[in-house]
Amino acid sequence: MTTQLTGDIINNIAVISALNVDDLAIGQHQFWFNVASNALNQDQHLPVWVFKGEQTGKKVMLTAGIHGDELNGILTAQQLARQLQNTEICGCVIIVPAINLSGIIHHHRDFHGADQDLSTVNLNRYFPGNNQGNAAERYLAKLWHHLLLPNADIAIDLHTQTTGTCYPLYVFADFRVESALTMARLMAPDAILNDPGDQGVLETVWNQHGVSAITVEVGSGKITQPELITRAVAGVMQIITQQPLAAMTIEPCAIEASNITSIRADIGGLTLANVEMLTSVKKDDVIATQYDLFGNIIKHYTAPCDGTVLSHNTDALRDAGALIVRLIHD
Repeated sequence: MTTQLTGDIINNIAVISALNVDDLAIGQHQFWFNVASNALNQDQHLPVWVFKGEQTGKKVMLTAGIHGDELNGILTAQQLARQLQNTEICGCVIIVPAINLSGIIHHHRDFHGADQDLSTVNLNRYFPGNNQGNAAERYLAKLWHHLLLPNADIAIDLHTQTTGTCYPLYVFADFRVESALTMARLMAPDAILNDPGDQGVLETVWNQHGVSAITVEVGSGKITQPELITRAVAGVMQIITQQPLAAMTIEPCAIEASNITSIRADIGGLTLANVEMLTSVKKDDVIATQYDLFGNIIKHYTAPCDGTVLSHNTDALRDAGALIVRLIHD
């Protein structure tokens, strides 16, 4: 595949329908990637940064905004792009900072289409897409085959927790992929989960295609957290500059575990967490208290096992089934 210019220019930036960074000159490039058209047959364009160094090296793909409410990931990608404008690198870094355009504009994690049968779709369950499928699947298929897959040796996908809940700087990595674990440790996060992967998740699909990948959670949805963004940028820069990954041995510096347990609301109510992020809890400790509209206590929630608090709700209003506390543990 070669880089394909459409001939269109938007805000002085060229529009492409396919990218092959091997075609590009050394230096910095900006493109609009024509990913799809909407139900009004209006083209949709994703911003793409390419930073190509003089020396050969890995192609590092950085994505963000698969979920439209996860702004810290988008802000991390943008801050990294600003830093790379003044940094000499080996190899190539490709940044796609805002994948889910419809979700971002709707302040929502999901892809929004006009198809009444489709409603909304969690894009991170449908990779690598299907060019004969519904609008969301076709969107992903074009993204995957014409932008992502041809241009990656290693990959980092930036996220946050869902709106109304919080995370620390937290990484998913498949420990069976040695270079993925190395990448996770180079991020210097607060916690790393051994993640064998789920069907349709971008990180899983990358690993299935021989591209070592991690998912990085940068705090909370719809809450700007500059400290976590700065830490995430520093971690990604470590991955970009510390090559080759296969030759590195990085000692654990964070919580590393293989299990998470999510405590969810049994009933609806206004719910306050009784725990703080990254604190240890013991089995049967009270971790949250739930109130009715009069302010009466209607339920206490307790820890089902020993663990460390990885997430808790920040929005008190909890439907039955909504996340209250998430523990990470062996």
